[in-house]
Amino acid sequence: MRRYLSPGRIGLYVFLLTAAACFLTPLYIMVVTSLKPMEEIRLGDLFSLPVAPTLDAWATAWSSACTGLECKGISVGFWNSVQIVVPSTVLSILLGAINGYALAFWRVGWGRKVFGILIFGSFVPYQIMMFPMVRSFAMLGLFGSLPGIVLIHTLFGMPFMTLLFRNYYSSVPAELFKAARIDGGGFWRIFFMLMLPMALPMVVVAAILQVTAIWNDFILGLVFAGNDHLPMTVQLNNIINTTMGERAYNVEMAATILTSLVPLAVYLISGRWFVRGIAAGAVKG
Repeated sequence: MRRYLSPGRIGLYVFLLTAAACFLTPLYIMVVTSLKPMEEIRLGDLFSLPVAPTLDAWATAWSSACTGLECKGISVGFWNSVQIVVPSTVLSILLGAINGYALAFWRVGWGRKVFGILIFGSFVPYQIMMFPMVRSFAMLGLFGSLPGIVLIHTLFGMPFMTLLFRNYYSSVPAELFKAARIDGGGFWRIFFMLMLPMALPMVVVAAILQVTAIWNDFILGLVFAGNDHLPMTVQLNNIINTTMGERAYNVEMAATILTSLVPLAVYLISGRWFVRGIAAGAVKG
């Protein structure tokens, strides 16, 4: 009994409860505000529960809130984000997995230099390369298009994906790769039939990281997506910053929660795989 009432354990629980409260309080305020009509919001009590809860703000945020000149809600940005996230995630993970596999097993003289360049690229702020990439994409006819924004996210995601998969494949016993080579397996056959299926936990980790990063991106979508393919984060910014007259805080809170639902759902559904993949890539066999 004393073990459970020790000062250290009590202090740990107090810290965890305090940290949870710091993270959950803003979420609580957002949820209750989104369920209140404006008459209740004007009273100024942030923490009070809604007297007459309503989902009107959620419906407005999704289908009829103004995101600039058009008032079609944040649903337009949602489908734009889906069109951007899915191909960008698939391509960056596939290219990163191939690069990591090649750098881990098919050792060539310039492999370390290529790996160093890729890693260096993952630490360079993309704001530095924004202007030359805008000019380059404009010359190629990709600026402001869906293929252009997909290519941008693929390029910026590939270095980190390469690092993840290279570290994971380095933990795979070399004897397994040599046995596949002796059995006549070539580069692509070994990759698709042996290495990629083995890396499923790391694929899940990479997918979680890429989906979250691309979905939450603002600056790249704002610059490269064009008016017809603006992602959900840009549409959310437009809802909040183009309001005239009284601010509809309930609509803004509902739109913010809607924007964050996809990354939150990805983490909740794939959390077990995320921990498993991180652990698998952290130990060298």
